[in-house]
Amino acid sequence: MSQEEARIAVRHGAAALGLVSRMPSGPGVIEEARIAEIAARVPPPVGTFLLSSATEVAELVEQHQRTRTNTLQLVDSVPREHLRALRQALPGVRLVQVIHMVGPASVDEALEVATEVDALLLDSGNPTLAVKELGGTGRIHDWETSRRIRELSPIPVFLAGGLRPENVVEAVRRVGPFGVDICSGLRTNGALDDEKVARFFRALDTAAAA
Repeated sequence: MSQEEARIAVRHGAAALGLVSRMPSGPGVIEEARIAEIAARVPPPVGTFLLSSATEVAELVEQHQRTRTNTLQLVDSVPREHLRALRQALPGVRLVQVIHMVGPASVDEALEVATEVDALLLDSGNPTLAVKELGGTGRIHDWETSRRIRELSPIPVFLAGGLRPENVVEAVRRVGPFGVDICSGLRTNGALDDEKVARFFRALDTAAAA
């Protein structure tokens, strides 16, 4: 993401920006220096989410200290004791745990971690592959399982995974998430597409009015 892409997203109504740090795969990765620059310039109350594939407490704390976002989005599985340590080390920083929807076991995984974080984000990655998929796949997953997690979760649930202007209304209707997260579905040739972003937010307005 560039400063211009951040402006496009905010102008169309984005409530938060996902700033992607080093990943084993997937689009949108930017250097930490640019993450810090964008995070410093985003107007309140827009959230700034640092997407991190790290799982160790010290590495996550140091990464956040370099980037200074207001939210840490953990895209790989993080042990519960590490989440508790992050709470103590980063007071005031919101924690969002990504749950990769690989089957019914994802329901138990989501509910087990829900007591340790501020929100869950349901995505279509696969962390069991030799090269982990931790987001940006462009694939949808089983929305019925996502809905079950949303119904059972004591904390807000975001939906990601293959969302586009053409399917977001159905996704919102079927899952009922607190919010949606989108990456590849709004890009053309790797860059955020102003026209696709506009269509996406018009579709969200339609979903809200339904």
